[in-house]
Amino acid sequence: MKRILVTGGAGFIGSHLCERLLDQGHEVLCIDNFYTGARRNVARLMDNANFELMRHDVTFPLFVEVDEIYNLACPASPIHYQFDPVQTTKTSVHGAINMLGLAKRRRAKIFQASTSEVYGDPTEHPQTEEYWGNVNPIGFRSCYDEGKRCAETLFFDYHRQHKLRIKVARIFNTYGPRMHPNDGRVVSNFVVQALKGEPITLYGDGQQTRSFCFVDDLVEGFLRLMDTGDEVTGPINLGNPGEFTIKQLAETVIRLTGSKSTLEFRPLPQDDPRQRQPDISKAKAILDWAPTIQLEEGVQRTIAYFDDLLKSGEA
Repeated sequence: MKRILVTGGAGFIGSHLCERLLDQGHEVLCIDNFYTGARRNVARLMDNANFELMRHDVTFPLFVEVDEIYNLACPASPIHYQFDPVQTTKTSVHGAINMLGLAKRRRAKIFQASTSEVYGDPTEHPQTEEYWGNVNPIGFRSCYDEGKRCAETLFFDYHRQHKLRIKVARIFNTYGPRMHPNDGRVVSNFVVQALKGEPITLYGDGQQTRSFCFVDDLVEGFLRLMDTGDEVTGPINLGNPGEFTIKQLAETVIRLTGSKSTLEFRPLPQDDPRQRQPDISKAKAILDWAPTIQLEEGVQRTIAYFDDLLKSGEA
């Protein structure tokens, strides 16, 4: 049994990770400031004697005894990370410094949830881990993109300078139950709009592409990366290489919900990537990992979650 810290543990991905770690028999310390996380995401875990929930902001130091750290804390949708961009950058940078400091004190293994946004609006397709990216350092998305890039820098400098055991995963678009209903991301947006019978809003011509990974597959990738030897640091892409246009996703959601929603096109936001697809060759070779849940199955499970949420009045 290990004592494992999950920052952002009451969030969408973090709550699923906490569940899996508890299922493996570990003690889990979940910290969250509830900016985008929600207590309902971990409510079912509260009766588990191995689970502890603490309200804490990672921009402040934390002094606890743990064996491993998963650093997931940071708003990940444009609506939330652009609302307070200075705080977003602080969360990525100060949060990384504080968690790396804790890992250094405890000699703990530490995992960083990085992002495909470090590639910016890519000129290389699909994106490999060797690609340095095409990021606008002063745009509206920069607080998140550059914050995560700086966090990666800190992780590798702590590894080189202090011999810290690090794992860095670059997460591509992920979806599933417990997404925030108002986070502005396409899957949650489309599902909620379709269930309400509202027009589905697409930005640009809807031909920009994304690769959608179901959350259960992603968490499995986390666990496999964390279990590798110290020589494996990453970064490693984790995502589904199946590529779909945003318009295809909208049409799939309408069909699976049986909705009468129509498509409504709006101007494309600044620096919105035209293409996003992971090269997961390293994940396959090193982790023996690849997504197993197809888009239709994952979307159906996500629809069921949001349908219940809407009926309960929580969305």
